[in-house]
Amino acid sequence: MEDDWRKIRLEEIRIMIKRAWPDAIEGIEYNMLCYGDGSKNIFHLNAQKAYMALYVGDINKVENSDSLLGGVDRGKGCVRIRRTLDLSKTGLAEFVSRVIKIHQAGGNTDC
Repeated sequence: MEDDWRKIRLEEIRIMIKRAWPDAIEGIEYNMLCYGDGSKNIFHLNAQKAYMALYVGDINKVENSDSLLGGVDRGKGCVRIRRTLDLSKTGLAEFVSRVIKIHQAGGNTDC
């Protein structure tokens, strides 16, 4: 099936989040896979036709987000992971870690 690449990307992002935040609670919210601490979800994953979206709120609230996500398609609150993107050549794992640290320190990345 042509859309199988999205499942692979979803699993890669899922593993990235779980490595950075082993205690994260995985669930479903707004028909999307989500990760949080039981009181609030801070990540949402959704498959679009042309990309996988990782929703985090306001990307600009993460220090150095421009350099971490350089070359990665993004909007104000989402990172768009396209079929051809090599995640190992991005700063996405560090970006995810920083979002988690902000949340755990009592801050937020909400829009």
